[in-house]
Amino acid sequence: MERALGAPKVAGSKGERARAVQSASRSRWGETETVMAARRLNRAAGTLAASVLVDSAVEHYRGSFKNKAMFTPLVVAGLTLAMSLHGTADMRPVAHRARDTSYLLAAATGLLGTGFHIYNVTKKVGGLSWQNVFYGAPLGAPMAILLSGLLGFCSERVRANGRQRPRRVFNLPAGETVATVTALGLLGTTGEAGLLHFRGAFHNPFMAVPVTLPPIGAGLLAGAVLNGGGRTRRLARRWMRLLTAMGFIGVGFHAYGVSRNMGGWRNWSQNILDGPPLPAPPSFAGLALAGLASLELMREARDA
Repeated sequence: MERALGAPKVAGSKGERARAVQSASRSRWGETETVMAARRLNRAAGTLAASVLVDSAVEHYRGSFKNKAMFTPLVVAGLTLAMSLHGTADMRPVAHRARDTSYLLAAATGLLGTGFHIYNVTKKVGGLSWQNVFYGAPLGAPMAILLSGLLGFCSERVRANGRQRPRRVFNLPAGETVATVTALGLLGTTGEAGLLHFRGAFHNPFMAVPVTLPPIGAGLLAGAVLNGGGRTRRLARRWMRLLTAMGFIGVGFHAYGVSRNMGGWRNWSQNILDGPPLPAPPSFAGLALAGLASLELMREARDA
């Protein structure tokens, strides 16, 4: 009789333990998803920062660092890259103050750098003319470090969500927010590439690729935000992978462009400065990685 009365209590105790284990498992899984999403954005921010670091080093060296402020993007991009690597290795589901600070610094540097570049162009003879836009400081270049900072800062906001689902960034849906930033970044980077490739008269048909594929990717991300259908997201995911490959393959095309200059790679010290910029194409890859991260965040939000 006592065993009969006690049995439900034992069964109930086992059920409670099972529910507790299941709840803890879901909690750990939620934290794992949070960290994975944040690390994807850290990688995207780091890829952009690496592109900016090398590109600004080459371009500002060509300008002989006439203005001491030209060292700033090298220091900030290097710090952003280091923080992104730290974030990629960090498995904790909490925001990191040092990473937050460095990402905000990168965003501010991008804004200030854009102002410096606009001033550099407008102070030349003829002011804001096509000639000066073609051969002056590239107007869109500093925006890459701004995008790196924004994506990195979003990664820390995703981490700060902890177990909360869906993920939020400033009380906005994280996936849709990152996708919007990425789409705008793709359009801006396309404009910069289009300007420089137009200066090169599109003498190689492949020069049209970075001014045609990325805007389609931006449109697909916008469609994923506005529509959100599974088919749209799948197509956008495939396009982001295509853009990632395009970004790294573009380095090879630029290396070929360097080899076509007088002396080729034997005269590398001059041709790297005067030829197509080797570190520029990976900026598309960095944005595409952010696009993939945003699509994954949107999928998680809809499956929650």
